[in-house]
Amino acid sequence: MNTTAGDIETELPPAWEAALSAYDRELATRNSSPHTRRAYRRDLTELASWAGERGLEPGAVTYRLLRGFAAGLAERELTRATVSRKMAAARGLFDHLRRSGKIGQNPAELLPNPKGESRLPRVLSPAEVRELLDRVPTSKTLDLRDKAMLELAYSCGLRCSELVGIDVESVDFESETVRVTGKGGKERIVPLGEPAQRACSRYVDRARPVLCADRSQRALLLSKSGRRLSPSDVTRRLSIRVREAALAGRVSPHALRHSFATHMLEGGADLRSIQELLGHASISTTQIYTRVDPARLRRAYGDAHPRA
Repeated sequence: MNTTAGDIETELPPAWEAALSAYDRELATRNSSPHTRRAYRRDLTELASWAGERGLEPGAVTYRLLRGFAAGLAERELTRATVSRKMAAARGLFDHLRRSGKIGQNPAELLPNPKGESRLPRVLSPAEVRELLDRVPTSKTLDLRDKAMLELAYSCGLRCSELVGIDVESVDFESETVRVTGKGGKERIVPLGEPAQRACSRYVDRARPVLCADRSQRALLLSKSGRRLSPSDVTRRLSIRVREAALAGRVSPHALRHSFATHMLEGGADLRSIQELLGHASISTTQIYTRVDPARLRRAYGDAHPRA
């Protein structure tokens, strides 16, 4: 069986195996990450096994049958986010089959998603961000690298995968921008704030040459051994810096991205601009940052309403 996208070993009926393998190849051509492909393969293997047990090939799956599959997931008390992800995977697979002429219509197209969890992302206050970034020293090689890494992450609102994917030539100090490759291989140009510019310039001049054993290496952020940093490296180094800054709670790389977007919104940036900066394909994804807690709403109401 084909396991290019992951280590799923379940034996599937031939028609389902062919469908999942073809869809995985399509995801690969669209530059979907290995993590995304593994997750989709895992979710779709579950659907294919369920259908195979009932003697159903992909073309025989109907909307009603998929509703039954979704109901079975709900009975297992899976989280709404998990069920939603599995339904998204099913929609993607059947849409691929429709476009390739294997089926006439997508039976998952009208499949409802469970409502997502109403949970605000972790957001640092501007003071907490300053404490985190200003506490990183600049005396040693790895300090300079971590300073540049965290300043870049917050200044540009980057996903972790985007941060580690930056090459040296992607940073343009003259135009004060950085070229970022986002989901699906889409590139965008993001402004680079002054603190991030200074941190990156010091790192490139003083620390990166020490770390770079291979002169053909183009990655901006390098490990001690001179390889490109991985997302797990960023998470680990951020944890260290969070402890040093004595910040309460866990801070993930994505929390810096959330904080960037929230602070931009609070500073008066419009949602469309934030969408462009974050590289969101849909404005609905960006709208999560318009959700605020009730206490903040009460304060805003008290400050702004003439008869509060």
